[in-house]
Amino acid sequence: MEFVVKSSAVEKQKTACLVVGVYKKTLPASAAAIDSLTEGQLSTVLRQGDLEFKPGHSLMLHSGNPWERLLLLAMGDNDTPMSEAEFKKLANDLAGKLKSVNAREATIAVEDITVADRSPEWITRHLVEAVEYAFYQFSQFKNDAAEGAKGIKKITLLADRKNADAVKAGMTLGQAIGIGRNIARTLGNLPGNICHPTYLAEEAKSLARQHTKLATKVLNEKQMAELGMSSLLSVSAGSGQEARLICMEFKNGKRGAKPLVLLGKGITFDTGGISIKPSANMDEMKFDMCGAASVFGVMNAIIQLDLPVNVIGMVAAAENMPSGRASRPGDIVTSMSGKTIEILNTDAEGRLVLCDALTYAERYKPEAVIDIATLTGACVVALGHHTTGLLSNNDDLATELLNAANDAMDRAWQLPMGDEYTRQLDSNFADMANIGGPTAGTITAACFLAKFAEAYPWAHLDIAGTAWVSGKEKGATGRPVPMLVQFLLNRNK
Repeated sequence: MEFVVKSSAVEKQKTACLVVGVYKKTLPASAAAIDSLTEGQLSTVLRQGDLEFKPGHSLMLHSGNPWERLLLLAMGDNDTPMSEAEFKKLANDLAGKLKSVNAREATIAVEDITVADRSPEWITRHLVEAVEYAFYQFSQFKNDAAEGAKGIKKITLLADRKNADAVKAGMTLGQAIGIGRNIARTLGNLPGNICHPTYLAEEAKSLARQHTKLATKVLNEKQMAELGMSSLLSVSAGSGQEARLICMEFKNGKRGAKPLVLLGKGITFDTGGISIKPSANMDEMKFDMCGAASVFGVMNAIIQLDLPVNVIGMVAAAENMPSGRASRPGDIVTSMSGKTIEILNTDAEGRLVLCDALTYAERYKPEAVIDIATLTGACVVALGHHTTGLLSNNDDLATELLNAANDAMDRAWQLPMGDEYTRQLDSNFADMANIGGPTAGTITAACFLAKFAEAYPWAHLDIAGTAWVSGKEKGATGRPVPMLVQFLLNRNK
């Protein structure tokens, strides 16, 4: 999608679809100008009651004025700013309506869209993100996918001169985050027979070839074995696909400044191994690498924004398959840290690849490490599909992430940790077990990872409930790319 910012009178716009916001009681400036031009026709239409004024509702009118269509966005009963939740409904409805318009371009009067305590930059950023999300298509495996399909290709954002720079900044940010999020969605949606660990490694190398500030290093299984990563390698042991540890090093901050490490779980397909999963919906286990996909999305976004930060994008990639070489329940492995792990359930494999990657991350002397993983079904039970689980060994880091989640409208909620949960991981035969029993599964999984993250501030994002949706709209969501980019933006400020 192409976006441009323009400062011009709304009533003079010659466009296929002009979008303006309206209140029930008072017309904002753009709508009032149109009402004046049409000699009160807009007011007459609104009085007829065809538009419900709750945000998230809209009404399309066809007109012979300079614009071919006029899309009215409901912004509430009066002229007070919308809440963020109301604005989110409005943005999503607008994006959906624009997707259905059979035209090549549209114009949005963003000036009159107001949200309580939020700037024009923030509003524009989220409008652009919503459009990028709605217009995404994953159709490369459909023979009947229309090439050059009809639909909007360009959107003009109208803003007065005093806010033009802020709207441009919001547009740039929204595009970068939206595109990064869609890159993560595409990687998540790819099938496991194509998107395997080697594929992810090649994608990381390709990204580095395109950008001089990015360098990619990939460890193969021989190199990982030499480092003592037996925990990670125990997961890939049953697969014909070799594991990879991918490190994308973006060095655009101050020379010598400690980097931030983003670590993504990259289980490109998860059968559960010997502790095999039920067959129903097992196809969705291609989404078990969505943590890794989100790291790719963030790296693309910060490169596009040219953020002055040092970030290491790490991906621990493996395929979890059953075979005669696969790990068995009861096996004991030694992690890179030297700690031994009794594998009680081979379907609790994400923590086994992440723990060795967390140890490897120490060599970067990081300012902080954030891992992102579709780790536990227990998180879906606790928080549903709306909110990402957050656990951390550092309250300041957790607060930063929660603030970023709020700014990005990419919700997260912090869960507790403590010794009482860690004790659930006790093993009779090794330093720890890889599961902690049937209760508090999300917390005990984080407590397991925390044992390997003692050298730096660390946070864990459990995206098992937010990384994809099921049913008719099945597909990866690209979360938490918006939250993580916002986190880096806030740190840069």
